[in-house]
Amino acid sequence: MSSWLKAGLIGLAVLVVLSLFGLIPFVGLCILPLRWITYLVVGILAASYMAPPRQAGKAAGQGALAGMVAAAGGGLVSLIISLIQASMGTGARQMAQVIRQLPPEVIRQLREAGIPLRELLGGAAAGGAGIGGIAACSSVCCLGGIILAAALAALGAVFYAGTNPGTAAPGQENLP
Repeated sequence: MSSWLKAGLIGLAVLVVLSLFGLIPFVGLCILPLRWITYLVVGILAASYMAPPRQAGKAAGQGALAGMVAAAGGGLVSLIISLIQASMGTGARQMAQVIRQLPPEVIRQLREAGIPLRELLGGAAAGGAGIGGIAACSSVCCLGGIILAAALAALGAVFYAGTNPGTAAPGQENLP
């Protein structure tokens, strides 16, 4: 198994666990920075699995590939979790709770602006975006996440290769 695939699959496993922890209220706030750190670590892992001597350019490519594997799998898992939550109406209930906690003057201003609060409280408008809207938004975020993951993992790999180039085995000093 190639070094980038091994590192990417390890990163995917970590991202799946982070996605599951993200279901816990208030813990989900800490998940995004942990995802970014995971992408950096995936790049470091990909570079560490490379045979010495490690060159920054090759390490960046290995790290980017590993980051893309981890982010694509992690994004797919997050998409599935979001779709399950949408089908259960979790978002609609949360929106209704938020609206019920608004001060009366804000509710009055929203009604004057023509926003149908009764539908929001009933969940019809909150669920109106539906599964298709969530799937579309999650897909766009997933693609952006893959690009970010590739960049962060490449950065982590370059850092590791630059600080730990390793040494070539005797007799292999001049090999490409």
